[in-house]
Amino acid sequence: MKKMKAAVLNKPLDIEVKEINIPEPKENEVLIKVQCIGVCGSDVHYYEHGKIGRYVVEEPLILGHELAGDIVKAGSQVENLAAGDRVAVEPGVVCGTCEYCKSGRYNLCPEVQFMATPPVDGAWSEYVTIRSDFAFKIPDQMSYEEGALIEPLSVGIHAMQRGKVHPNDKMLITGLGPIGLLAIKAAKIFGVNEIYCSDVVPYRRELAKKFGATKVFDPTQDNIHEEIEKATAGSGLDIAVETSGNGRAVQDALTITKRGGRIVLVGLPASSEIPVDITHIVDSEYDIHGVFRYANSYPTAIQAIGSQDLGLEDVITHKYRLDNIKEAVETAVNQKDTSIKIMIYP
Repeated sequence: MKKMKAAVLNKPLDIEVKEINIPEPKENEVLIKVQCIGVCGSDVHYYEHGKIGRYVVEEPLILGHELAGDIVKAGSQVENLAAGDRVAVEPGVVCGTCEYCKSGRYNLCPEVQFMATPPVDGAWSEYVTIRSDFAFKIPDQMSYEEGALIEPLSVGIHAMQRGKVHPNDKMLITGLGPIGLLAIKAAKIFGVNEIYCSDVVPYRRELAKKFGATKVFDPTQDNIHEEIEKATAGSGLDIAVETSGNGRAVQDALTITKRGGRIVLVGLPASSEIPVDITHIVDSEYDIHGVFRYANSYPTAIQAIGSQDLGLEDVITHKYRLDNIKEAVETAVNQKDTSIKIMIYP
């Protein structure tokens, strides 16, 4: 069989580029030549710690799940795609038959096979296969980088859908890593113009301004509650989207939002238990929503990117060849203040 290069995580802090067989697509799959693929926070966490919650790297694993590329071969039953099509890949293949899939909430499917989640290999490689209904055509004017960024943008889109966002909402986004920054873009897609943001890192706050934030705050220096009351002339926040997983930020989201407001929790805290004021939550009649990945978001993202200049690529701070994957991941580990989205080119 023909060989390809792939970045394989042998164990925590031990990653190397190896030659492995190019996968053969099944009858309902397509083989994709990967043009670019992002480094996600989950990839970095697996690299550093070898596990995330109940998912443990017990044998060598290929990481990476934010990708776009070209179809080079289609299985015998594939009718919606053909060789030469440019595609963005949704990396979580679900069963399609359980109650969650049938109700449209397929991101909760218990049988999901998600790229780069042990024991499922990801796509830090030259080629990858995926079931054809999880490969989405992207237009010629869309860059491969934009195609790869559809995956993290989808988290923001799903957060907006979960939070039932309206154009006249006043929104707070806490945490300005890739997901938080792209949540600004997602809010813009939904017509929101009044977006307040907070993060402890100055570089990220400056990027948020560039991305269209109305005002940014440093939670270690600013009284965000007072600042937002002032900025909104006392009307307060309609919705808070928490992406950092920081315990204090979660508590802020659950207290700053005005009565009857909505809170969307995206970030995963280091500790699963955080003290919250239940009395305040009940008295305020908050709608609180969790976000687990995304569902039915790729068509929305592709249409939005194709119809307007979202400037998604501004989130990319570093670019590396696959051969330099060790350097790329170490950059993500050691330069958290200045690296946002790192892109890999197989």
